[in-house]
Amino acid sequence: MASSTIRSIPPSAFGLLLSLLCLVCGAEGVLADDNERWPAPFGGFFNATFTFATDYSFAGISQTKNSPAYQMGIDYRSKDFGFDIPLWFYATGWGSNIDFPTTGPGIEVDLAAGFKARAFKRKLSLDIGYIRYTFLGPPADLNYNYGDINLNVGYDFDVATLAARVRVSPNSFGASGFSRNIRGLLTVPLPFLRINDDISFKAYGSLGNIWVERFDLYGIPSPDYWYWQLGLVTSAYGFDLSVAYTDTSIEPQGCGNTSYCSGRVFFSITKPF
Repeated sequence: MASSTIRSIPPSAFGLLLSLLCLVCGAEGVLADDNERWPAPFGGFFNATFTFATDYSFAGISQTKNSPAYQMGIDYRSKDFGFDIPLWFYATGWGSNIDFPTTGPGIEVDLAAGFKARAFKRKLSLDIGYIRYTFLGPPADLNYNYGDINLNVGYDFDVATLAARVRVSPNSFGASGFSRNIRGLLTVPLPFLRINDDISFKAYGSLGNIWVERFDLYGIPSPDYWYWQLGLVTSAYGFDLSVAYTDTSIEPQGCGNTSYCSGRVFFSITKPF
């Protein structure tokens, strides 16, 4: 979960909501792709990343009170199963520091597993899996831990890649009941900005919506809200550097009178290993 990803605490506790966008957050299988870095059992491969970000933001809301985040991930990708289209299994572990207003600093650990496939000369991608979010630090009786069923579909049009993601949970963060998180992501390579073979650029934009059954327990002021993000990613000499703007439709008074849901710019640098 690059690629590539916050939650919220009840209003009496406020501001947290889950994560990731491709390069910055979450166990979204951002490594579980065609990368082949370290040989692994059964003919598969391991990949790993380390990320530093000036904010851990998912769905537009900060999980670190607008402060820096340090994130690590490791991914296993099996060999192709040998069907007519490339199909493989992946498993991902990912962790980040968090800092919730009422429970203080802690650690988030996300575990994900699923299957990915490519079709139509690898233009069409399909990813279906399960993500388990676990929070170390907050008391267990707050029921922050939960799981999502995750579906991603994307198509590479050469000039741009368009992807859609749906995540559903039968009992979401804070025992808030059924939740649905949908997001569209458009990624556009910028070859005209290419400096040499070691430096390339791409831009992306995303728009999403979260709906929660018991939104008061989830910690948002209404059953749903919108979030969006625009960013530029520079890949240079083995690093991915990104700058992005993110925002939500939640007003500050609906976010504990803080700026954690407001529009802001953040930066990140990711190193794959």
